[in-house]
Amino acid sequence: MNKIIVIDDDVAILELIRINLELSGYDCKTASNPVVGFQMVKQEAPDLIILDIMMPEIDGYSLAHKIRQTDEIKDTPIIMLTALGELDDKLKGFNSGVDDYLTKPFEIEELKARVLALLNRSRKIPESIGRKELLTLGDITLIPESYTVKILDKETKLTPMEFDILNVLMQHNNSMVSSKMLLKEVWGYNEDEDVDTIRVHIRHLRSKLDKISTRKNKYIETIYGGGYRLVPAGIKINPVK
Repeated sequence: MNKIIVIDDDVAILELIRINLELSGYDCKTASNPVVGFQMVKQEAPDLIILDIMMPEIDGYSLAHKIRQTDEIKDTPIIMLTALGELDDKLKGFNSGVDDYLTKPFEIEELKARVLALLNRSRKIPESIGRKELLTLGDITLIPESYTVKILDKETKLTPMEFDILNVLMQHNNSMVSSKMLLKEVWGYNEDEDVDTIRVHIRHLRSKLDKISTRKNKYIETIYGGGYRLVPAGIKINPVK
């Protein structure tokens, strides 16, 4: 049975989530105080954390960052649940280390779908990581063992989500990858309207690639109205029709 801890200062939301997750077969514990919640996470080592942003003492961004800096729980998947739904708010959340972002008000079925998708994803160890093989396309190399991307002689660390997005783009290097395909292959769920999640991760991934490259053109090309395409140096890319 998967163990989930929910941290939110809104007691009504805590009870709503707890009851529904327990009815779905999860072992769900809650904390209305972020300090208590952090200690609970360290003690219980849950399979997934659901975290609010606007809380007293420690906000959700800081708490997520603290979790990512604590060795025994640093890899625990985190869903950030909040009323702050602007693109910059989501970017800040992903920068703090969360894996998914759901804006209030939300449908409980959508939350359960994201919980299931994230748990399934965290249990799946990519075959390439198990073999510790390098993945190379043009001047870009992915190092699965350390979630690192290397461009020529420079490298930088990626989050697991960023790594998986770049991996999908590399696998489809001669064609456009739609937002819907990225959501399905990386997150494991189908949602046509959830483009902000993709947009924020692509923005952050581009920033990391730019920092280790002297190239003027972007590595990730936006195909407006469609999706994204990877354009590494040394690879001939066919025009999108």
